[in-house]
Amino acid sequence: MKTWFNNNSIHLAMIGIFIAITFIYFPPAWQGKVLYQHDVLQAQAGQQEILNIKARDGDMPLWTNSMFSGMPSYQVLMELPSNITTYLMHGFKGVFPHPIDVVLLYLLGAYLLFSVLRVKPWLAAVGAIAFAFSSYNFIYIEAGHANKTYAIAFMAPILAGILLAFRGKYLWGAVLLALAMALEIRVNHIQVTYYLFLAALILVGIEAYGAIREKRLLAFGRAIAYQVAAVVVAIAVNASLLWPTYEYSKETLRGKANLKTENTQRADNGVSRDYAYHWSQGVGESVTFLIPNAYGGGMSTRLDGQSNVARLVVGKGADPNQAAQFVANLPTYWGEKPGTSGPWYFGAGIMFLFVLGLIIVPGRIKWWLAGATALVLLLSFGRHFPLVSDLFFYYFPMYNKFRAVESILIIATLLVPVLAVLSINELIKNGTVIKKLDKKALYVFYGVGGIALLIAALPDLFLSFKSSNHQAMTAQYGQQLQDNTFANELMAALVKDRVSLARADAFRSFLFVAATFALVWLLIKNKLEARVAVVLLGIVTLIDLWGVDKRYLNDDRFADKLQLTRQFNPEREVDKLILMDKDPNYRVLDMTTNPFADARTSYFHKSIGGYHAAKLMRYQELIEHQFSRAINEDVLDMLNTRYLITADNENNERIQRRNTAAGNAWFVEKVTMVASNEEEMEAINAFDPSKEAFIHEAFKPLLDESRLSLPENASIKLTSYRPDHLVYEYSTPRDALAVFSEIWYDKGWKAFVDGKELPILRANYVLRALQLPGGNHQVEFKFEPRSYHLGETISLIGSILLVLGLIAAVWFEFRRKGGLPGQPR
Repeated sequence: MKTWFNNNSIHLAMIGIFIAITFIYFPPAWQGKVLYQHDVLQAQAGQQEILNIKARDGDMPLWTNSMFSGMPSYQVLMELPSNITTYLMHGFKGVFPHPIDVVLLYLLGAYLLFSVLRVKPWLAAVGAIAFAFSSYNFIYIEAGHANKTYAIAFMAPILAGILLAFRGKYLWGAVLLALAMALEIRVNHIQVTYYLFLAALILVGIEAYGAIREKRLLAFGRAIAYQVAAVVVAIAVNASLLWPTYEYSKETLRGKANLKTENTQRADNGVSRDYAYHWSQGVGESVTFLIPNAYGGGMSTRLDGQSNVARLVVGKGADPNQAAQFVANLPTYWGEKPGTSGPWYFGAGIMFLFVLGLIIVPGRIKWWLAGATALVLLLSFGRHFPLVSDLFFYYFPMYNKFRAVESILIIATLLVPVLAVLSINELIKNGTVIKKLDKKALYVFYGVGGIALLIAALPDLFLSFKSSNHQAMTAQYGQQLQDNTFANELMAALVKDRVSLARADAFRSFLFVAATFALVWLLIKNKLEARVAVVLLGIVTLIDLWGVDKRYLNDDRFADKLQLTRQFNPEREVDKLILMDKDPNYRVLDMTTNPFADARTSYFHKSIGGYHAAKLMRYQELIEHQFSRAINEDVLDMLNTRYLITADNENNERIQRRNTAAGNAWFVEKVTMVASNEEEMEAINAFDPSKEAFIHEAFKPLLDESRLSLPENASIKLTSYRPDHLVYEYSTPRDALAVFSEIWYDKGWKAFVDGKELPILRANYVLRALQLPGGNHQVEFKFEPRSYHLGETISLIGSILLVLGLIAAVWFEFRRKGGLPGQPR
């Protein structure tokens, strides 16, 4: 054991340094404070019913009625008790508070990748810092995209496992790949995983080309076989997550539209093109890789009292405080995205080293890094470069499932630092044999540093600092201020402030490029020891990225836990009044906010709205057709919407009790068959849901209309509620059709009358219905998706295989090194 510690002391020291860096960056986190994150708060609201049921029953339901009138809990909150990675993640999070845990995973994963690339520990640490502190890795943390950040953290170990296998470390490569991929899948951000797959596919292609040229096809095939086995194990470990999610995805916004009137630009079984490309990286905006505020920063970037706009407003008679409040709401960002939290900034010095690496780093790894980076850059342009984007959107499998195509730049945040570090590694190892190295470094400095210096000196020559809606914004301010002249002056002053932001950061970036170039130059001229140069490079890189990250994720973003808890305390009088209702099984529509983009109502009530990217397609269509122009009261009735929360012009909130809500279940007098989804949607535009139900003719074989009768003296009542297990008691003299204010989803719901299963019909486009036999009986709805329960068994098997693979790898490693201590060699 002592020998092991001695051999790995440098790696343990690096881990200690990483822990120290994260604790220094996030003092509020280890002081017990938590980040105020919009998406996390929304997620907590949507999860509350699930957590309440777990506290009551000891396990989590597989369905929740807290959002969008009902949806599977797969994408909201799941336990996955048979998945070994569940316990690994819980253990790591239990030791390190959030977001320290995420940044540590960034650092450790990248350090592992650089170690596999045979980079010395100190330089590997520099690369880990360059990746971890890339701006968007912190912006995603600030925004609360927790699953995405964890998925980003596991990208580097996945690539490390692939590279190990290609280098002949088949078993270790497979084990590392299986473990990292299992963790990647477990955090459930398929978009990140998919983008990483594209980069890995290019790596495999380049390795295949090399294997053919060097006649190493047998070794290549063996490496691929181990990698495939590893991925299969990782998928098996996550079977109870992937299988139900795959089923569900086909019925969501990522699936096929049910109405022919939907956007014609929608690809088959995917999101619409406009939706996918809504957040596209501007081609010119890529200059932010080098100069963070070149495009005005982000929506949170604020001008101060010394800005041109502030001075203009003060000159018009406003006091400084009013001016400060006014300029705080002006958009400094002028790119073509609808909005952005901040720029994609990789580091000025890192960009210099990346370009240098394109010139001096030899071998297949360089071409993989360059090719993959070029591809993700082109794809990030989305609507601004449709030649490549449309090719993938329409023809590459599953690419059309994802929105916000600029997100693919997360791959570049890893690949750019890798090539940058490899360029330093090449300088240290082979600098003496690289022809005209000093001239190459100098030319790169002229190019990269020159761009920064030119923008600092002549920003207007290269950038416009006006968005495409500049004139529209000017007209809007003119209308608001009732002064077109002042509006023009205001926008001109805003442009000057954007220029100032870009100029300041351009000069800042030039200084960091110059500092990095100076270290490279001293290395080339043998004026500085390699280790000293690497340590100094790490300090320069950390200072650079740290300064930009603090603009978006700083101590001000943290708050006391009690303060955040109060976000959901029923302090609103309307919530208190609604919660006094003795029957909790009703729904609420909160019109004081955008109900279909806000989950806060879901914390207290069963909401017909919510906040989630994976809504059922059928429910989204209901929203678009029945709630987008005006509120359809009949649809509110069929969804059992008992309470409406509204606000007057003075923001005084009030509740309206809707006595026409149809209830949890009811018998209808009339059943009307419809021939299409369009006809079914049109039918519910105006109807009495308590008397009539519309059923698609596809369900006609399951309905015996000859036995149906008017439900005279019939009654039905919900007697036991759990989101995934509903029990009703009813009485009807003859067969009748019962409609339930529960969302129809055919991947797991089963209905039973006194233990005998009945087919579930779909009524009124989104609801469930049953033809119930006459008499006094009990009805049960149970959500028992086979995909989840069988998936749990597969997950347990996969977890066991993963553990056995790890044990085998450790055993063979000990055998290779001569056995355990005390054993004969």
